[in-house]
Amino acid sequence: MSTFIVGLSGGIGSGKTAVSDRFMEKGIAIIDADIASRTVVEPGKPALLEISQRYGKEFLLKDGNLNRTKLREVVFADNNERLWLESVTHPRIRDEIVDGLNNAQSEYAMLVSPLLMETDQHQLCQRVLLVDVPEAIQLKRASARDGVSESQIKAIMAVQTSRQTRQEKADDIIVNDKDLMWLDSEVTRLHGVYLGLAGRK
Repeated sequence: MSTFIVGLSGGIGSGKTAVSDRFMEKGIAIIDADIASRTVVEPGKPALLEISQRYGKEFLLKDGNLNRTKLREVVFADNNERLWLESVTHPRIRDEIVDGLNNAQSEYAMLVSPLLMETDQHQLCQRVLLVDVPEAIQLKRASARDGVSESQIKAIMAVQTSRQTRQEKADDIIVNDKDLMWLDSEVTRLHGVYLGLAGRK
């Protein structure tokens, strides 16, 4: 893989999409692990077959797609079930990500992943950018966006790397608690940094 790769991560509700959209507007290829995670469980894919064999057809929607809400309730209530699901999906997600990175046609590429630091995905990156917000803002944003309870969001946060560990592992940090004009300027500044690093690679 010859492209310079920046990993973009952050906890739930931190605003990763708002940041990655701005890099995309600058012509940067965005490879999104969330999209890869949906792709590997599409109807007809082996991972979806394994999930339906384990949990039953009631975990599928009428159109044959995965009932992600129902599955999320199970895996965040039982750590063993979460580990099983990860063993089925994570290797396939990684393959999807690598394909996307190999086909990136921009000065550098950006891998957006909420689990960048929890998985080996960070090993694909030469630089890590963290989108960081206080946990109270995470809860408020994620609850408003997803329409799920704060307890479920706290359960998701509990299995993600702690905020402090993410901060320690990141090369660059955007504290995303200001206005969009400020966010635009931060992305523009970092875009210049990454262009310089990619040019020296």
